[in-house]
Amino acid sequence: MTILITGASRGIGKAIAAKFASQGYDLLLSSRSEVALYKAMEEMQTRFPEVSVAAKAFDLSVPGEAQKLGAWVLGTNKIPDVVINNAGIFKPGSVHNEEDGFLEAQLQVNLLSAYHLTRAILPAMMERKSGHIFNMSSIAGVKAYANGGAYSISKYALNGFSSNLRQEMKPFGIKVTTVMPGAVHTESWADFDNRDNRIMQANDVAELVYSASQLSLAACVEEIIVRPQLGDL
Repeated sequence: MTILITGASRGIGKAIAAKFASQGYDLLLSSRSEVALYKAMEEMQTRFPEVSVAAKAFDLSVPGEAQKLGAWVLGTNKIPDVVINNAGIFKPGSVHNEEDGFLEAQLQVNLLSAYHLTRAILPAMMERKSGHIFNMSSIAGVKAYANGGAYSISKYALNGFSSNLRQEMKPFGIKVTTVMPGAVHTESWADFDNRDNRIMQANDVAELVYSASQLSLAACVEEIIVRPQLGDL
């Protein structure tokens, strides 16, 4: 079994990689930073020597890079059983005053990278008639909030992509799940004092994704919404 993860060098992506590797999945990893990615790859190889780990850096903020990533994946001769479209960026702002290009930049990473990468590898998955695609959205794609602006818009758009893909893939045995976490203690919250566990850990999301991937062929978790115990900040 093989899992493909974008944004895999840190945070939620890295936690998901570790969880699946601990269960014997081979890893195909990608992120923008080559240094951080290969550091993560070396860590996975050390912790889980029984699994195969391959990694290659692609900057998904650049048009065309998602297709190149898809070509690299297919070139490994491994069709992913699980795909985690996790790459994303967050820039706070408001629609009325955020800088020109804010929306386009966040749509490129938060929506279009998932769209184009998925399209690149779907034919092989459809021919095999199995697989599971997870699109990493956000609670910002469920409930708009002040200073969410273009980021929230991009996550609402990703949810629409995921919902459509779910309907299309039913006849091909391919499951699609939208994951919508609230605040998670990752790089985006690096300065947050979480000694009281006010916000979630990346491993919380990883556990949910893995559990959803293990259901019978008859069941598909379409949406995962997970928030901090005390609610959104």
